[in-house]
Amino acid sequence: MPPPRIPPIQGLLAFEAVSRLRSVTLASEELSVTPSAVSHRIRQLETQLGLKLFARNDFSLSPDGAAYLARVREALAALQEVPSQTGASGTVRLRVAVTPTFSRQLLLPRLALFRHAYPEIELSLQVAIPVLNLTAEESDIELRFGTGPFPDRESMHLLSDEVTPVCSPDYLHEAGPFDSFETAEAVSRARLIRTPLEPWRTWFRACDITQAEPRAGDQFNDLGLVLDAAVAGFGVALMRLKLGQAWLDSGRLVRLSRRSVRSPHDYFLCWKPGTLERWECAAFVDWLRQSLRD
Repeated sequence: MPPPRIPPIQGLLAFEAVSRLRSVTLASEELSVTPSAVSHRIRQLETQLGLKLFARNDFSLSPDGAAYLARVREALAALQEVPSQTGASGTVRLRVAVTPTFSRQLLLPRLALFRHAYPEIELSLQVAIPVLNLTAEESDIELRFGTGPFPDRESMHLLSDEVTPVCSPDYLHEAGPFDSFETAEAVSRARLIRTPLEPWRTWFRACDITQAEPRAGDQFNDLGLVLDAAVAGFGVALMRLKLGQAWLDSGRLVRLSRRSVRSPHDYFLCWKPGTLERWECAAFVDWLRQSLRD
């Protein structure tokens, strides 16, 4: 028997806020998201339910919407009750294991919005040096970097990315130019910074480079350290665009090619079976998925 399709809590919060405030703009301010995100979440909710929740553009509820709103408010009120595992302050702790670069570049800039939406959740971030298929036994939710699926966990695909070669302006001046870094000749003149997390064979295969003999370079097991090494002039790194955009925007790194290639490794959120029955875990998973899409 397949598990029931539970509507995403972000959609329920958007529906309740718009129904109460009679305004998408006011609801977006309350939820700390854009008006378009609020509208999108309500449309997704209506699609999943197969119901028209609002009768007119003035946000008057349809009969189905009025009936469903009562059930939503009952459910939200139940979620607000302090469960047995909450502390004396009325908060509940959620332990999330993340990789260093993901936490710095993508999670931390968004956490203020999560705290505003869920002040009763005390988030405990466990930052670990990433290895493929990272597991943290003491966490509730884990960020894994790999290809999936994961036999010991339930999982949800979170983020794909593309990679492109980068280096510091000083290294480019010293060792370049590299002719877009898409030929064996260009690659052979460079010192490549290596990591098992983003193997260079991904780039070589995409550019049909088979005879390159690059100079020996250093190896790191963290994507942030790889980019920091590139900034320091160690050589050329293969950078994930979504994670490394800040290095490009600041001018610390420059692209060596306009081309980008799909990385073979994606980010997944993972958890032990039954974890999402806890409302705080389900809320975080849904919030992060929506936050990266908005």
